[in-house]
Amino acid sequence: MGLDPLDERIVRALAEDARRAYADIGAEVGLSAPAVKRRVDRLRARGAITGFTVRIDPAVMGRGTEGLIELYCRSRTAPADIRRALARYPEVASASTVTGEADAVVQVFASDMRHFERVLERIAGEDFVERTKSVLVLSPLLRRHAPDLPA
Repeated sequence: MGLDPLDERIVRALAEDARRAYADIGAEVGLSAPAVKRRVDRLRARGAITGFTVRIDPAVMGRGTEGLIELYCRSRTAPADIRRALARYPEVASASTVTGEADAVVQVFASDMRHFERVLERIAGEDFVERTKSVLVLSPLLRRHAPDLPA
């Protein structure tokens, strides 16, 4: 499901600021506002655009400590079981199954070190978890909220 060059430019503009007016985007890409809206509606219907959201600094919300937890699960643990368990933790920002030794990597935002430790202990105590390995993020170097599109 590739995007044509015009759709790519529209998606790139929305990824930078999803609140941009269609007229503003249209002026940038050479279309009228209604034409941009039609294209965005079509991209949403196709599933290329899955939604619009706001990005919040976790530190402003009292969650300034970030850590990554590698999960090593017991055999025959289904990804759906991991997802279901981790969805119960409001501190979990993302979780993905991965290649390599670990079965999954979990991104956690906590209020402080002690809070992170408590979350880690609770996750490690899940029935399917054999062991964990964690690291704390010192300084985020680069954060992209959407993959860059080809130029």
